[in-house]
Amino acid sequence: MVSVAPHSAAAQAGLVAGDEIVAVNGFMPRDIIEWRLATDDAEVDLDVRRGGLELAVAVVKRAGEPLGAEVASAVFDRVRTCDNHCEFCFIYQLPPGMRRSLYLKDDDYRLSFLYGNFTTLTRFTEADLERIVTERLSPINVSIHATDPVVRSRMLKNPRGGMSLRWLRAMLDHGITVRGQVVLCPGVNDGAVFDRTMAGVLDEYPELDSVAVVPLGLSRFNTESAMRLHTFDEANAMVDAIEDWQDVFLRVLGKRMVFAADEYYLMEGRPFPAADAYESFDTKTASAWRVRSRWSSTESPPQPRVCAAGSSPLPTRRSHPPTRPRTPACAPAAQRAAQPMQRRRQPPGLPRRCGCRPGAALPSASSPASSGRESSLHWSISSASRTCASSRSPMSSSAATLPSPG
Repeated sequence: MVSVAPHSAAAQAGLVAGDEIVAVNGFMPRDIIEWRLATDDAEVDLDVRRGGLELAVAVVKRAGEPLGAEVASAVFDRVRTCDNHCEFCFIYQLPPGMRRSLYLKDDDYRLSFLYGNFTTLTRFTEADLERIVTERLSPINVSIHATDPVVRSRMLKNPRGGMSLRWLRAMLDHGITVRGQVVLCPGVNDGAVFDRTMAGVLDEYPELDSVAVVPLGLSRFNTESAMRLHTFDEANAMVDAIEDWQDVFLRVLGKRMVFAADEYYLMEGRPFPAADAYESFDTKTASAWRVRSRWSSTESPPQPRVCAAGSSPLPTRRSHPPTRPRTPACAPAAQRAAQPMQRRRQPPGLPRRCGCRPGAALPSASSPASSGRESSLHWSISSASRTCASSRSPMSSSAATLPSPG
């Protein structure tokens, strides 16, 4: 236990932070789900280890009353790790030197239920299905990516990827709410493959709650040469395809089923759909529509503006500023303090640049650079300010206005 709430049932029974739970009512819970079910009773018998001593603690409380003790982890046995090797996995694109927990690849249905993580079901078992159905663990988030077994196995780099969607069908058969996700990788599962995936969802998994379509994201630590970002035309074609399939799902199932993530509209400078076009903004899947969900159905979100950045879908990566010459530690303090700071500063009065040639201001809406708008668009916005994608600081009100997408 990491903490015990004052005046709680656990505190009144004598439990303290640092106690190690050995068993609850005679058995050891595997995770916080079983822990909460076991401690929900009016009488809870705990076997506790404290300072090397085994103690038996009886907690008496009202049925349904919280125990008042916080445990250290959501999973007590072991997190089920992912044995896929997806080229688009964001874990592989993290910078080195961070804490170890950030590099953990999980494929655990329990974390999907608890925190909204997505699972590929490649390590799913009959026992997992029995527990989900018995305890009604719902909703579960599943990474679909493609319904074609060959394409899905190739994307996950796992031979079990082609057959693991049978567990998705089994969960739907038992009334479990499942939300799907498709990470669109240009040249891999877009175009005709995406159409087959949507047809497969309509034919085989019509009971799905929803399917979020998310564009591939890359960091500068990506090492997979086959992975690339969407061009403007590709992103525009994907949104058109998604809206076409929404019409199909709406006619056949009475709901739109598939939705494009906010990133697609941000990349294109395309107006966000009306709130009722999303049917609902659920808190478990709102990360795909976090920008749009900030505004209610009676409010209009600020529409995106396009930032031109040359011929690349992303702004040119800025080089690091020149290294400041080091002054020997033995030099007088005054000398070190007087050493000029060699930093690149944005000249006052100039608009923020985003990967264009040095000294070039943003093109106007009528300039040739902005009229093409082909594969050169990348930008981001927040609720408070728009941020140039190649800059770490928000554009101030004094900066030049970005050209309108029209």
